Amino acid sequence: MLTTTCHCGAVHIEIPAPPEALINCNCSICRRYGALWAQYEASTVRVTGHPENTVEYIWGEKTIRTLRCRHCGCVTHWEPLAASAGTKFGINIRNFEPEQIGEVRLRRFDGAETWTYLD
Repeated sequence: MLTTTCHCGAVHIEIPAPPEALINCNCSICRRYGALWAQYEASTVRVTGHPENTVEYIWGEKTIRTLRCRHCGCVTHWEPLAASAGTKFGINIRNFEPEQIGEVRLRRFDGAETWTYLD
């Protein structure tokens, strides 16, 4: 397990292993957040300090909620509003120390227009 926290430590995140790929999305919100997303099956991720220390943001098609720490403001993850078997969570890998993650393939996702990978 790899663990990290938001900047102030109120939200803790555990993931099972470094991601296979990172997603750099250019949609209006991801671009502003500056996040690099790694997707994991929801059952393999543990987030503590949530929901008591997080604030959610729901926008657009209202399929996911993006969460940030209510104290320090770090964007920690996103989760679907309607969970089902195999549901994925998006974890903002920028909260982890680079040494924890290592070299990982970076994928560019066009969330602004085509909803397709550009690589």
